[in-house]
Amino acid sequence: MNTEQVLDEFRGAGALREGHFILASGRHSPMFLQKNLVFQFPERTARLCKALAEKIETQFGKPDVIVSPAVGAIIPGYETARWMGVPALYVEREDGEFRLRRAFKIAPGAKVVVIEDVITTGGSFREATVPIEAAGGVVVCCACIVDRSGGRADVGYPLVALATLDVPSYPADELPPELAVLPAEEPGSKRLRA
Repeated sequence: MNTEQVLDEFRGAGALREGHFILASGRHSPMFLQKNLVFQFPERTARLCKALAEKIETQFGKPDVIVSPAVGAIIPGYETARWMGVPALYVEREDGEFRLRRAFKIAPGAKVVVIEDVITTGGSFREATVPIEAAGGVVVCCACIVDRSGGRADVGYPLVALATLDVPSYPADELPPELAVLPAEEPGSKRLRA
């Protein structure tokens, strides 16, 4: 599956949005990929995650477990794990830090792939790997449906992206005039945790 085919899944679900958006990273962008509009359709999610699973396995082999940051990446993490035939776990925030909870365990030395949905800076990947490594897991790569950084996100590990876009994003105090005049939407869920 190539970038255009991935974007067709987003377009088909009405999930490729244009305007002025505040991303989970706090940066501002003229484009937002509303991934949950895609993930509400099992057939679209299956196509994307099957392709991601194949790409991961081609490059890194089969992992022992998939781990995703909650809550946004639970669905693609689960579906990718299903195609790979491995368990799907997730980390979730407790006292502001990602932790393995709900009796999830990672065996020491287990090969782990961390799955995200859409990334901009790679911050959630970096945070999600901390409890994995503390449990003795070995992160072999991070993988996502869409890397909107144009390949510049610093995830700290090899990155597998099903689609790579170069979508501009800006700090709040450096908005271009055409973006600054539009009302900003904050469609993600990060602010809901505050």
